[in-house]
Amino acid sequence: MNKMQIMKIFRDTAYIRTGGSAEELKCAEYIKSFCESLGESAVIEPFAVPMGDSISAEFKVNGTAISCKGYALCGSGTVKAPLYYLPGNDKASLLGCKDKIVMIDGYLGHWIYKDICDNGAVGFVTYDGDANYKDCDIDQRELRKLVVADGEKLLGVNINAKDAIKLVKNNLGEAEITVSQNEYEGESRNVILDLKGEIDKTIVFTAHYDSTSLSQGAYDNMSGSVGLMALAEHFSKNPHRHSLRFVWCGSEERGLLGSKAYCEAHEAELNDVVLNINLDMIGCIMGKFIACCTSEEKLVGYIEYMSSELGFGVKASQGVYSSDSTPFADKGIPAVSFARIAPHNTATIHNSYDTMAVMKAEHMAEDIEFITEFASRMANSAVCPVAKEMPEKMKEELDYYLLRKRKQ
Repeated sequence: MNKMQIMKIFRDTAYIRTGGSAEELKCAEYIKSFCESLGESAVIEPFAVPMGDSISAEFKVNGTAISCKGYALCGSGTVKAPLYYLPGNDKASLLGCKDKIVMIDGYLGHWIYKDICDNGAVGFVTYDGDANYKDCDIDQRELRKLVVADGEKLLGVNINAKDAIKLVKNNLGEAEITVSQNEYEGESRNVILDLKGEIDKTIVFTAHYDSTSLSQGAYDNMSGSVGLMALAEHFSKNPHRHSLRFVWCGSEERGLLGSKAYCEAHEAELNDVVLNINLDMIGCIMGKFIACCTSEEKLVGYIEYMSSELGFGVKASQGVYSSDSTPFADKGIPAVSFARIAPHNTATIHNSYDTMAVMKAEHMAEDIEFITEFASRMANSAVCPVAKEMPEKMKEELDYYLLRKRKQ
């Protein structure tokens, strides 16, 4: 795949494609069509996802309306209470949540949600964007099942950071949240391509192709999806000992739903999977290339040696990467995620600034070339050199990431 073809795919997919949407299906069909252009047969595999279509959402403070978006899947109704800005998750700060609508910093994770519920919050407000940006964009957030985790649902809205600052500066006040939405079971999709090898032992390649609600998602993560397309093209033309499966995952941005659904639906087949290679955010203009290995530490050294051998800079480390590699690693399959991580002030994600303008064709080609070399060594190995056993410290990190344990 040459640089012109790479940038054409970015242009062709320059639209928002949230998990479960018609646009996500459009992109899935585009990827399937690409596979068919290689003379290969791909399938679109649907899986159920919860959906919440907003009818209306209002947020008022002291009677003044504040621009907002209601949290999908938080339910419908109205709640009125004093607004409380939570300065931290320490016990003293959490005491102020009782009978309040609580505004928190950052994303609404499981533990902070549990904390505010346990301390008597009756509603919540989050904010995103940047006080230094000209726009007043507001992301569409959802109250994920994993966040609630059998707890009670609270009504919630998301607002822009500029309005959040004004509210705190003006000493908050009496707040009212009203949300109306239609909740139902929808459908997201994984796209799957198989390339049979000499043996049944399989390497699974993954990348997610969905985006968030404001983003064209060129960097996060059409870049990884393009990389997977290039790998599929390469291996469709070149022999390989191991069987290869390519999975373009849907609804990653909604909590790794596509890779989780894949691992659940194909659990019996995972016995033959020896390695997962995941691509998430490659090829941008700025940033360093990394490899995050949820595996034995030997893989870190292998990639570092290979980096020196090929003269391609890589920062390899052992850890859990927040992407579609994680459900595979949680099933005991060694995984590596490749990414080019840009400084925040040169390329951002999950907002309207994530477009092909932050991408560089030459870096895409270079990143793909390195990943292809690594993948070729694995695909043509007599025996996959990465041990199929998860170190205890990686199991613990997976427990933290997947919310089975809480870091103290």
